[in-house]
Amino acid sequence: MSGLLLAGGGHSHALLLRRWSMRPHKRPQGLITLVSRSSTALYSGMVPGLIAGLYQREQVEVDLRDLADQAGLALVIAEITGLDIAARYLQLRGRPDLPYDRLSLNLGAVTRTTPTKSDGLIPIKPLETTLAFLQQQDLAMTSPAVANTPFWVVGSGLAAVETVLALRQRWPERPLKLQAISDRLPTTFQRALRQAAIELVDQPNKQTPPQSQAEAGLLCTGSQAPAWLAESGLACCPSSGRLRTSDTLQVLGQTHVFAAGDCAVLDAHPRAPSGVWAVRAAVPLARNLEAALKGEPLQPWTPQRQALQLLGGFQNGQPTAWGLRGGHLFGPHPLLWRWKRSIDARFMAMFERNGGMDDAAEMACRGCAAKLPAAPLERALQQAGIGNLGAEPEDAAVLPVRTAGVMAPVLQSVDGFPALISDPWLNGRLTALHACSDLWACGALVTAAQAVITLPETAPDTQEMLLAQTLAGIRSALTPQGAQLIGGHTLESRDGTAPPPLSRAVQVILNVSGQPSHAPWPKAGLQAGDRLLLSRPLGTGVLFAAAMRGAVLPAALDTALDQMATSQHPLVEALQAHDSQRPGLVHAATDITGFGLLGHLGEMQRNRSLRVVLDGLAIPALPQALALLESGQASTLAPANRRAWAQLDDGSVDLNLSGIRSGSPRHQALLELLVDPQTCGPLLISVTKDIAKVLLNEDATAWTEIGWVTPR
Repeated sequence: MSGLLLAGGGHSHALLLRRWSMRPHKRPQGLITLVSRSSTALYSGMVPGLIAGLYQREQVEVDLRDLADQAGLALVIAEITGLDIAARYLQLRGRPDLPYDRLSLNLGAVTRTTPTKSDGLIPIKPLETTLAFLQQQDLAMTSPAVANTPFWVVGSGLAAVETVLALRQRWPERPLKLQAISDRLPTTFQRALRQAAIELVDQPNKQTPPQSQAEAGLLCTGSQAPAWLAESGLACCPSSGRLRTSDTLQVLGQTHVFAAGDCAVLDAHPRAPSGVWAVRAAVPLARNLEAALKGEPLQPWTPQRQALQLLGGFQNGQPTAWGLRGGHLFGPHPLLWRWKRSIDARFMAMFERNGGMDDAAEMACRGCAAKLPAAPLERALQQAGIGNLGAEPEDAAVLPVRTAGVMAPVLQSVDGFPALISDPWLNGRLTALHACSDLWACGALVTAAQAVITLPETAPDTQEMLLAQTLAGIRSALTPQGAQLIGGHTLESRDGTAPPPLSRAVQVILNVSGQPSHAPWPKAGLQAGDRLLLSRPLGTGVLFAAAMRGAVLPAALDTALDQMATSQHPLVEALQAHDSQRPGLVHAATDITGFGLLGHLGEMQRNRSLRVVLDGLAIPALPQALALLESGQASTLAPANRRAWAQLDDGSVDLNLSGIRSGSPRHQALLELLVDPQTCGPLLISVTKDIAKVLLNEDATAWTEIGWVTPR
């Protein structure tokens, strides 16, 4: 059917992906998709150390996107909202349901809460929310009023103690209070709390929130499975909501649904939720999923009765740790901390990209970086007799159409590329937004589109899912601007079996059309005195090139994808409103795509009596883009794009890099940024100085002034 769906990026699934990346022959055939609310998975064993400041964020998170790429899986970043067991659909927020043949659930847990808790307290899980909350507290503590306000941790378990001791390292002076049932806290923990000047507030009658609603804090009041699991009709424990599974890790009564980690419990061998058990369940889960997809017998798993847990803490400001096995607690001792740190480091080292995967350096880039370089394209057009069409090149063609006896120009363009990412819905959206930008650069919104979609040779139900997700992604980009997908065509690739993931073999071509509300903005209309405004940062080309080598921080790629998936049609609507009052407001415009900023700027600069001055230090770059360029990373299209550097030598473009030493790594990186190919790149407009001031005053985040136009 529609393949295997892995819901959640917990420890079990992360280790499952590692297994398939290291042993590709173990990976089941067909489309396998991982759905996670984040592109990374935090290793819970190191989060207290992260809170305390012992680790940086990237040291404690597993890069699920890179891991999925290595394992040949598609990755969908989305929040799961429900499950339709009968129809076999996983329900997602803000996008279509995902069908599956078999489903594996490794979702972690959320904090158990009650409606009476203080508004100032937030659940410690999900951990990502907690880390963002603590960063907000860091900023707020510049105010003495906040710095002197007690921060609460509520809970009587190990997580509460570990968290509040970590917070003492983070905030040496801020008042801290642990609200707990003191009878449940071993003497050694109470002693550590006193030494750390943490006030223990005894609550013998369950958890009672602090008196002041304004006080901030964290709830560490136990865990439970996400509520939608029980709502789906799956067999769950009444008290915790955890999925009840057999010893083959199949949910009771559902042979096609597997579960492991904190969201599940073995019915015959219950164990408390813990990262230890999630890690131990990874291998039996992998073996049974592999067997199930081959139609082979499943193997039962009986976990050991007890497991050692190591809890990090601090004594006199120095790291220490306790050991817990069964009911026996021992420590604290610095040697236990060293042992714990060694175990954690070995665990995280398992997810480092191995050298064998770095042959991605030979892989050609995708997205708009997959276009033909400018030089052979121009020669081919000349040979075909269409090199000069009697007009300056524009981003969209103007078709004269008569409506009710009046000539009404229609703009039309076509664009597309091989799948840039493995999520078919998001790839459809990105391709549509990229194609629409040709019309936006002419001052028009898209009103209609047609798509040509090429699908890989695979099972019909998989093709159906890939097509449905791609079309939904395209429509998500068209509908908000009032555009319709009016038709299209499908093709099946004849290149043989595509390498996993199959979703990467999808190719989308989009023909878009629309009518401008005014005369179309020309590409080559620069005027002396104009200011050049850019709508968003550059750097997508080098980021995705480096991602194929595992050299990009997950947060940097997340930022790039968030920017790329954001439609720029509101900017065009705002400019149209100005243009209706002041016709001819935009003298020239284009969108920056595959040929880079300098290449597309050259297409604008047809008037050889003018010179463009670029403020190189004002050109915005996406996070990590310049650092990657400095290190020598580049898109495979960048070498061909470097021919545009000739404009810096012939006087048509003057690049101002004041304070940057010529030949330095930063100088070279800024030159490379000018020719970095962009997918869903920025709009570039040329307007008068006064109009530029108006636009920048209206919304300084929408535009960045990067240069101006002068006579030669």
